[in-house]
Amino acid sequence: MKAFSLFQHHTQSARLLTEGKPWKVLVSFATPIFLSQLFQQLYNTADSWIVGNFLGKEALAAVNSSGSLIYLLISFFVGASMGAGVVISRYFGAGDLERVSKAVHTNVVFSLICGVILSVFGVIMTPHILRWMGVPDDVLPRSTEYLRYYFLGSVPVVMYNSMKGVMNAVGDSRRPLYYLIVSSVLNVVLDLLFVGAFGMGVRGAAIATVLSQTVSAVLCLLQLTRKGTVYRLEWKKMRMDGESLRQIIKYGLPTGVQNSVIGFANVLVQTNINSFGSVAMAACGAYSRIEGFVFLPIMSFSMALTSYIGQNLGALQYDRAKQGARFGIIASVLMAEAIGLVVFFFGGFFISTFITDQDPAAVAEIIAIGSRQFRIEALFYFLLAFSHAVAGICRGAGKAIVPMLVMLLVWCVIRIIYITVAMRISHQIELLFAAYPLTWFISSVIYLIYYKKSDWIHGFEQ
Repeated sequence: MKAFSLFQHHTQSARLLTEGKPWKVLVSFATPIFLSQLFQQLYNTADSWIVGNFLGKEALAAVNSSGSLIYLLISFFVGASMGAGVVISRYFGAGDLERVSKAVHTNVVFSLICGVILSVFGVIMTPHILRWMGVPDDVLPRSTEYLRYYFLGSVPVVMYNSMKGVMNAVGDSRRPLYYLIVSSVLNVVLDLLFVGAFGMGVRGAAIATVLSQTVSAVLCLLQLTRKGTVYRLEWKKMRMDGESLRQIIKYGLPTGVQNSVIGFANVLVQTNINSFGSVAMAACGAYSRIEGFVFLPIMSFSMALTSYIGQNLGALQYDRAKQGARFGIIASVLMAEAIGLVVFFFGGFFISTFITDQDPAAVAEIIAIGSRQFRIEALFYFLLAFSHAVAGICRGAGKAIVPMLVMLLVWCVIRIIYITVAMRISHQIELLFAAYPLTWFISSVIYLIYYKKSDWIHGFEQ
């Protein structure tokens, strides 16, 4: 209460996570994040669903084959900006408004620079990377077209995630949800207009996504420049503070590297999927869109735990941080497994909604491949949830290097070694699918040992 009384007149749009019952605070904070992730997934799924139903399996394969590359290039910058969330939540929990302001301005300027770099790099390198990934010739032109238009809009993508992270760090998870709802609805409308009515093909889907993401970024910017908010942006202060930048890089770079490592491994997986042809590409792409919904409770609690742990450790409330950590892990694991059971039994039906093709045999094969992937992976989603929850706790505790090393070792090195060996022994797509539950299990064992044995909660105040 003391910290709140010091700056309550500045926090109309912020919320302390250091008060109230931990489970209630986490649920009420994670719910808007969950809904934001839901609309973000609908945002991404709309492209695949509309393209698949209007343009066929080759266009669907083109859009889906781009997903792993988009994640690889964007996730580094999004992960790096998460470092600002850790810094801001710590200072906010400690009641240090001056440092909150410096960190916010530094983060926004840094993200703007990163967005420009990503846009230039993506537009130039897209065709070269797609060729390296072995994208088939019948898919390559459309994949290149979709990705280039997408990367032209990299700035609003990076800026939205950066500004959303600022608001989440101070306990405001509702406004990013409202903005994402607006942009998600707009994306579906524009997809139907550009792809369905105007016949613009995959280019129209990419343009629709970029325009809707720009709207969400602009809405976030307007909120951050409002008077009376703890995170208010002022144009005269738009510069990078050296100490804030150092802290952001310290906590954000490991997460950025971690995301890129996962993205690189996914690109390798996608490269191997491409070797099975456009039908397998369409099936696995549709699967990934559906699996994205499984990640919703996982990512919402992981993100909520980062802000919650950061604020409570900043306020030196160690026992409260531990209570919230335990609840977050249990809730994330249970929800992920419940969703996994649903898709295990009904995955084939969900896959079928993504494709309308003139070739019934191709449709049947797409459904069969996607269903096999669900049967191999779905029952092990609880392992994925556990790994992400502990990683979120580590980031909130200022120990972002831990999840980076675990992901680098397990989700990159071990996964790549397994895939390389398995594909040489037998070129079967089922062996490729098995790489995920195997590496989820290994990372979960490592995280469990670390969580139980290490003193992760102390030393943060330094």
